[in-house]
Amino acid sequence: MTRCALTIGALALSLFTAGCVAGTSPQTAAAPADDPPFEGEVEFWTINLKKNYSDYITGLIAQYEKEHPKVSIKWVDVPGQESATKLLAAVASGDVPDAVNVNSVELGRFVPSLEPLDAYFGQKDLADFQPNLVEPMRMNGKLYAVPWYNGGAPVAMYRKSVVSKAGFDEKAPPTSWSEALKLADTVYDKTKVNGTNTIPDHTALRYHGVPLLTDDKKKAAFNTPEAVAVLEMFKKSYDRHGIAPGAVSKDIRNLPQSLENGQVAFKPMANAAELLNIQKNAPEVYEDLAITEPVRMSSGGYMLLAQQAFSIPAASTHKKAAAEFIKYFTNGANQLAFCKIVPIYPSTVSSTKDPFFTEAEGDDPMAAARQVIVKGLPQLQYVPLGTTKDAELAEYLMEEVRAFLQGSQSAEEALDAAEKKWNDALA
Repeated sequence: MTRCALTIGALALSLFTAGCVAGTSPQTAAAPADDPPFEGEVEFWTINLKKNYSDYITGLIAQYEKEHPKVSIKWVDVPGQESATKLLAAVASGDVPDAVNVNSVELGRFVPSLEPLDAYFGQKDLADFQPNLVEPMRMNGKLYAVPWYNGGAPVAMYRKSVVSKAGFDEKAPPTSWSEALKLADTVYDKTKVNGTNTIPDHTALRYHGVPLLTDDKKKAAFNTPEAVAVLEMFKKSYDRHGIAPGAVSKDIRNLPQSLENGQVAFKPMANAAELLNIQKNAPEVYEDLAITEPVRMSSGGYMLLAQQAFSIPAASTHKKAAAEFIKYFTNGANQLAFCKIVPIYPSTVSSTKDPFFTEAEGDDPMAAARQVIVKGLPQLQYVPLGTTKDAELAEYLMEEVRAFLQGSQSAEEALDAAEKKWNDALA
């Protein structure tokens, strides 16, 4: 996932010379006077970034500490699969970080232990953030996280050498899941390579217009004939090997058949950041990729599955200092620099107006991905479930879907079981 040291060094240097400190502007909200804004040690957690982006982050920290000599930043990078459990353990012990990177999918479960940020982030502080990314960070009218980066609009990735044998035309890629699964089946029939490795989760149901919750968010609403039809459509492809057999694995980070290991032909909806792993671990696959627009929702547009954000635990003793550092770390200039290292999308409007995004050109898969992302931004929707148990609910559904795909229950039984688990959890 790394770029060459020269590129990272140049970006780090640009941050030192060009990065503005949002926390020093008059845009700061009036915060409680419990501690000085630029004093003390701020323990700052990120998720799975140190291995590949240490130069970028340490550069930002060094610049901030230079401008605020009474503040020291203690950076802790947490492995992705351990981020939620480590934060839960920290909250339970009372020894919490001051600024913590939280995946938006997990945000709800931590809200009782987080500090509302409204007193620290006023309207001017939030003015540069995409409004449709800020609002989902509110619960019960209070702001509990500030957006950082996201995957942007999804993209589709196709191995040209494989899908071409199934009649694929990259100028007219599948626009729906039914078209994508039909292509997956054809790919397997023609090449004996599994088409894709995607199985139906709650996102697939939403893409087909199936509501997940009642309006009051107290009961499941997905147990419908339409949902049965969606599951059965995927099951047919799974049985025909259009969908790879290992797609039912719980370890979604290490599926047995993937683009990276060359055992599937395409992903009709993917996060562009996946390209870095492919480029590093399977350069021959990377060079073979065609990047196109992904499948669309039945209502049109695309869904943002999650975003990375920053929160402040209620038990932090340096809330002001943490808030000021978050403002700096997430400002438009610093987000833009990060986007130049990895194919992600910023939460700040100013970043998207840079030529890096507006004039993205080239046939390289990453350049092509940026073009797709920019084009898809106006059609991007981020609508989380909005409960305190979003992550758990998603996994409850997946447990039943996996069992259904493997033949141990019908689609109706899977939805019945998932509905009961959701209703019990929401009761």
